Amino acid sequence: MPPDIIIKRIYEPCLPEDGYRVLVDRIWPRGLSKQDARLDEWNRDIAPSTELRKWFDHRAERFAEFSKRYESELQASVKDLLRLKEVTHQQRLCLLYSARNELFNQAVVLQQVINSL
Repeated sequence: MPPDIIIKRIYEPCLPEDGYRVLVDRIWPRGLSKQDARLDEWNRDIAPSTELRKWFDHRAERFAEFSKRYESELQASVKDLLRLKEVTHQQRLCLLYSARNELFNQAVVLQQVINSL
């Protein structure tokens, strides 16, 4: 059975069924207090690099290439990824992102990568 990993926009309300909440953005989300975010972890190390994020610019036509480049960057963070996968053995893992696009963002890629470990 694949790990229980959900993806959610950080601006959505925190729910008990979210489980372990991890923000996977390099930059803190605009207009949100740390208290309101109700995070278990903010992991900037597994977020896309600033250069990659700026290049991608959340453009749907660049998502396939973004995914490849991001997966390549994530190879340096295997320890963090394995730790997050381990969390899924105890509870649900909720990957939080701030981008407006629900289909084309780093959390989608991250979910696939963690599921494949």
